[in-house]
Amino acid sequence: VDAFQAWCGPCKTVVDLFQKIRNEVGSNLLHFAVAEVDSIDALEGFRGQCQPVFLFYAGGELVDVVRGLNAPLLQKTILEQL
Repeated sequence: VDAFQAWCGPCKTVVDLFQKIRNEVGSNLLHFAVAEVDSIDALEGFRGQCQPVFLFYAGGELVDVVRGLNAPLLQKTILEQL
């Protein structure tokens, strides 16, 4: 989940990375979503941050967080979680 604030919008530059990985591993294993933290009470802890925050969920539980746009770390985290 790309957790973003309305004033900065979702991180468009990472969509290509997620699409590439999704094509490689299969569409059933990886799902990408965006969430505006200003409108979701459960994500209020991520408000007021000026960097992208990527939340990784498995089985409905938060399993990892990557802060900032670090494509190699995002790719590594995705593959580890899969």
